[in-house]
Amino acid sequence: MPRTVGILIFPQFQLLDAAGPITVFEAAGREGKPPRYRLRVMAREAGRVTSSSGAQLIAEPLIEEPLDTLLVAGGRGTREASICSDTLAYVRAARARRTASVCSGAFILAAAGLLDGRRATTHWGRAAEFARAYPQVRVEPDRIFIRDGALWTSAGITAGIDLALALVAEDLGEAVAKRAAQHLVVYHRRPGGQSQFSALLEADRADSRFSPLLAWARERLGERLPVERLAERAAMSPRHFARAFAADTGMTPAKAIERLRLEAAREAVESGAAPIERVAAASGFGDPERMRRAFLRAFGQPPQALRRAAKVGAAAH
Repeated sequence: MPRTVGILIFPQFQLLDAAGPITVFEAAGREGKPPRYRLRVMAREAGRVTSSSGAQLIAEPLIEEPLDTLLVAGGRGTREASICSDTLAYVRAARARRTASVCSGAFILAAAGLLDGRRATTHWGRAAEFARAYPQVRVEPDRIFIRDGALWTSAGITAGIDLALALVAEDLGEAVAKRAAQHLVVYHRRPGGQSQFSALLEADRADSRFSPLLAWARERLGERLPVERLAERAAMSPRHFARAFAADTGMTPAKAIERLRLEAAREAVESGAAPIERVAAASGFGDPERMRRAFLRAFGQPPQALRRAAKVGAAAH
């Protein structure tokens, strides 16, 4: 008997939030006869539903029958959908074994009250807004996806693929999920605790005036990099530099350097066997305890736990 997965969309949904998981379930569903999953796209108003890209999906009305999985897409339209009484009533009353959201679809789950007192994540770009709007939700903005009981939430866009692979693994086993990932030519699987962190460093984008400075700093993470030294490198006064950097990147110079150090340290921790003390020194933390506290703030796990998880993931491949 195939498992019914209902994908809830709305005007201005993000196309990949729906299409990514749909493709995962399709690939995994081919493993059996009949197919393991029955996919049904639905919306409050049936018919053509236009995504934020302009592309459309054809949706059926909201499904009243029991679902194995209710998956709520995200996108620009979540702001309207999260105040739509019909949509919220449906999400609250849906008879689903588990409920999941992709990206900002978490706003709809939270507005329906499903995430009260629970851990959840969403796209890093809206995490602060999410935390302000729903203080009763324990927001963890640096996670790819989070499972809290029968409720699953995931980060931005492509993280919906990771979430769907995790759902498949729960249903059909890791081997099926791995084959689905191979079919999609994606990594199997980024663990839920893996960070959105690299995407957060918007300062290091090509069009940023400070991108060359950050490239310079990345090569010197083991050295002291106070704001005065960065300002001198940028040929600016420290005060003017700090203001201009924050205006351009959305973060302070100190925060940017910490993130560069965390990025470098995490890569060294997960990909190598160097002692934690050496990684702390090379990345500029100096003290392993200082690095451990920074890891806990950013990733929710100490360096040793991330190293163990990386080894397990490598062995699984």
